[in-house]
Amino acid sequence: MKFNFLPQNFNFFVLFERQVGYAVDAAVCFRKVAEQGLADEESLERMKEIEHQGDEAAHAIFDQLNKTFITPFDREDIHALAIELDDVTDMLNTIINRLKVYKLTGVNANLVKFAGIIEESVRAMQCAVHGMRDSKNRAAVATSCVEINRLENVGDDLRDQMLSELFEREKDPITLIKWKEIYQDAETILDICEDVAHVVDSILVKQA
Repeated sequence: MKFNFLPQNFNFFVLFERQVGYAVDAAVCFRKVAEQGLADEESLERMKEIEHQGDEAAHAIFDQLNKTFITPFDREDIHALAIELDDVTDMLNTIINRLKVYKLTGVNANLVKFAGIIEESVRAMQCAVHGMRDSKNRAAVATSCVEINRLENVGDDLRDQMLSELFEREKDPITLIKWKEIYQDAETILDICEDVAHVVDSILVKQA
């Protein structure tokens, strides 16, 4: 029997899908910045716009939640999912701004690699959120969540490898501190994606 995790008379699904779409836009923007080796004004303005749109989507979810007496699933899960999705976009905005503030320019192969993994994870996150619309997608949603978890593990290993190389190669302590923070921020984004996967998993279990 087909059923919706979120009944159609609620707009939560539309807002969640809009919100995760902004996270994908932010991940693509970050990858392009990494590939061009420069956080220019155009990229900063684009990311600022995406981050603002993401905030508006999150606030719309909170507003709807406050107006709804009976929710289709746990209020805590709705709130947590909106928060975590917003955090992904916010963190991508933060890392691009730090590249600009720290005046880090030039293509960094490690950052390009990290940006690619982040985009993969965010796209898997999008698949998980979109798949929640129909119970027939349960297996696909679970697969997306597993992929997000796998990519987070890849990110952990990549961060440790990059930090090891950084401490061995970089002689300027200020530059070392800057790149150390950037790599750690990049891995944090993957951690947040994994948090999204955990919330989605929790919702699926409760709706089973």
